[in-house]
Amino acid sequence: METQIRKINLKSLEYAKQLLLQGELVAFPTETVYGLGADARSDEAVGKIFQVKGRPSDNPLIVHVHKDFEIKNLVKDVSDYAQKLREAFLPGPLTLVYQSRGVVCSKVSCGLDTLAIRVPSHKGAQEFLKYVDIPVAAPSANLSKHVSPVSALHVNNDLDGKIPLILDGGNCSGGIESTVCDVTGPYPQILREGLVSREMIEEVVGFCNVYKPKEGERVRSPGMKYKHYSPACSTKLFESFEVEQAVECFLRLKHDGFRVVVLCEDKIKNNFTEDSVMNLGKTDYEMAANLYELLRRAEKMADVIVAVCPEKQDGIMAGVQNRLKKACAEIK
Repeated sequence: METQIRKINLKSLEYAKQLLLQGELVAFPTETVYGLGADARSDEAVGKIFQVKGRPSDNPLIVHVHKDFEIKNLVKDVSDYAQKLREAFLPGPLTLVYQSRGVVCSKVSCGLDTLAIRVPSHKGAQEFLKYVDIPVAAPSANLSKHVSPVSALHVNNDLDGKIPLILDGGNCSGGIESTVCDVTGPYPQILREGLVSREMIEEVVGFCNVYKPKEGERVRSPGMKYKHYSPACSTKLFESFEVEQAVECFLRLKHDGFRVVVLCEDKIKNNFTEDSVMNLGKTDYEMAANLYELLRRAEKMADVIVAVCPEKQDGIMAGVQNRLKKACAEIK
């Protein structure tokens, strides 16, 4: 199969719609990462997502729709607080998990009675979703467990020859995936942290819980289990208070002849040799936006990535910490 990369215009959108309605996959940009889309109503099409990515069959997908799409056709009663969250953050990097009407195929939610819906704010994503005007199931457009893609080139590096079309909408600005929030109960529960923080949600609706899955529990959101976002080289992860240990590890690896790249926030970069550091940045938004791009760049240059967690852990940084720790996890 030849994979085409096309800028978003009427011709490429028409081609994308034809492909989706024929049960094929199309990669498209969002403000967070690139998604790998299929017609959410088709078992066969959604099955291709799991096959192409090598994705575990118990890891649910998110359905993407345009801002004017009638979600009541897909989900049951929407609570008052869920409506407030929609008004405050959508379109944007927030995915809400509702009770499903069962309109989309069961593979999307891995047989659960819930459905995760996202309304991306990226202009190209909105053009694409409005043009096709169907619910589009889409995880990140990469091989399962690899670093998520934030450019069309990243998608092509992983999926060249596996999908027919990549819609090129430029580099993603947000960097890490959307926050996923369950709104089926009496109060919102964050299932995956992201660019809409717990603090931001609580400003709108009051109490919000960050849910911790129990051992053996079926997950309701992507990103809740398994090793994710992982570079194709070894990693060593240190907490923010372990800078001295990170420096010792870095020097030992260099002495032993390994190619080493250090990934850290701006304020501790001077602890390492300048040519070995990839600077995540100074602010929450910079570090979120830079994380996947730098992990993908580092994996091509290094035998080992020495990563140091940023000091800040709340707000948006909770999502950055989550992604970095899963990227460097030693086990599933």
